[in-house]
Amino acid sequence: MNKSLLLVMLGVGLAGQASGQNPAAPAASGGPATRFAAAITTDEIRRDLSELASDAYQGRESGKPGQAKAADYLTRQLQQLGLSGPLGGSSAYQQPFGIASTTPTGPGTMQVGTATFASPQDFVSFGAATLPATSAPADPVFMGFGIETEKYNDYAGRPDVRGRDVIVLQGEPNNGLGRYLFSGSKQDSEWSSVFRKAALARDKGARSLTVVTYATPSAFQKLTKPVQPELAHPTYFLTAPVVQPDDNTYRQEVPPGYITTTITHGPLGAALLGTTLADLWRYDKESYKLGHPPTGFQPVAFRVAMPHKREEVTTTNVLGLLEGTDKKAELLVISAHYDHLGTRHDTIYHGADDGGSGPAAVLALARAFTAAKAAGQGPRRSILFLLDSGEEQGLLGSEYYTGHPVFPLSSTVADLNIDMLGRTDKAHAGKPNYLYLLGSDRLSPELHTLSEDANVQYARLRLDYKYNAPREPEHLYYRSDHYNFARNGVLGIVYTDGLHPDYHRATDDLSKIEFDKLTERARLVFFTAWELANRDARPAVSAPKP
Repeated sequence: MNKSLLLVMLGVGLAGQASGQNPAAPAASGGPATRFAAAITTDEIRRDLSELASDAYQGRESGKPGQAKAADYLTRQLQQLGLSGPLGGSSAYQQPFGIASTTPTGPGTMQVGTATFASPQDFVSFGAATLPATSAPADPVFMGFGIETEKYNDYAGRPDVRGRDVIVLQGEPNNGLGRYLFSGSKQDSEWSSVFRKAALARDKGARSLTVVTYATPSAFQKLTKPVQPELAHPTYFLTAPVVQPDDNTYRQEVPPGYITTTITHGPLGAALLGTTLADLWRYDKESYKLGHPPTGFQPVAFRVAMPHKREEVTTTNVLGLLEGTDKKAELLVISAHYDHLGTRHDTIYHGADDGGSGPAAVLALARAFTAAKAAGQGPRRSILFLLDSGEEQGLLGSEYYTGHPVFPLSSTVADLNIDMLGRTDKAHAGKPNYLYLLGSDRLSPELHTLSEDANVQYARLRLDYKYNAPREPEHLYYRSDHYNFARNGVLGIVYTDGLHPDYHRATDDLSKIEFDKLTERARLVFFTAWELANRDARPAVSAPKP
């Protein structure tokens, strides 16, 4: 599961002993779904996970030998099951893609008139380095709060932002007394998140996003100090062609991943917009009062530099296709990422739960569905078993796949994404088996009902929707591979055991995996997949893309 500490901390924007060898029994009996779910066994899941989480794979960091070795292991398992490689050619099972990283090499600067502002005291930046490394003119454009909804749209009637540097205000319109426009209460909406604003600006082709806060310099420095160490880490994104801007001043690359996102204190933001902090507050309250964007500010000319170095690697997604019967033109995706954090300071981050339990479960589901097909009860719809790489770098494998799908996304019924199944978090210690689900109701109440019914009929786990709440502070809905399907209008569910103390630590190892629970949870995913693959009509999308 991918995590951005910065987004969590700024608010803008999984222990136990290994279980026994015996397979956990399905909760319901009778019927083909239950019969083939029995093919999902603890022993086979243990075998695959023990392999992937061993020292030989060196933590499976994308672009490193351990990840390539894991891709080859997964490919062999899919081949042995008789699944087809949907890409054709000599690499029919592996979808290669490039990842670039940019790492800061010094403080960034913004020069506004005769004043020079520098990071981290005046602003902080994260995301792919889409701004120049050396000083060059910015191309600013003000877009209000950077919000686009049916009722309130900062982008409507304003200039095209493609290739430009978008400046927006923090949060969302409020009345100055803590009451927010979209909720009508003191609870803000998802549009207060920098994450949401940056995603929208990126999708509209912006080169960068600057978010202006009203914080004083001292308050800003206190807020951002805890995240500054993370800001020095590399940012990863998919590689993209270099483009030449019209003014020929410098060569710029706008990758398909996250754009440079900058957060400023109040005085710098006011300077960039050629106004005062008081006027920024007035704009905020006027937006609330009018219920639509008022006349905006005209940004001033400024120069920007974001020193950085760039590196590139190649990694692969692993794909296996099981062809359906009478509805084979429609596709169900069952996915999990297999990459993890690699080796740091000679310590292997094995990622047994995070990045290991998911692909082991996917292989188990693939065995169950191929057994069904061999018995003449194969799925009506085709199923793609997708093992993503690049997740830890920012959901890059799923982003690449959804940009280069083997089936049209319009023919893709749903993505059931497995992200950590093998542990118990603190909230559920000593309690019956559970699982967190995210996304089932975000685009389709019908999918949510199907999921709930499958659990009641077959698995009978305790389903927890804590992390599915729209303003859930960890933002897990946006940090797992299903999100790239959802943002393209494809239904999705994330299955996870939550955030345990060993998450993203070297202690996430095989000895702490609860294999019986993992098996029961994998069977829940199978039962839901069985329904989706075999029902007459696909669930309808009835909500806008997130």
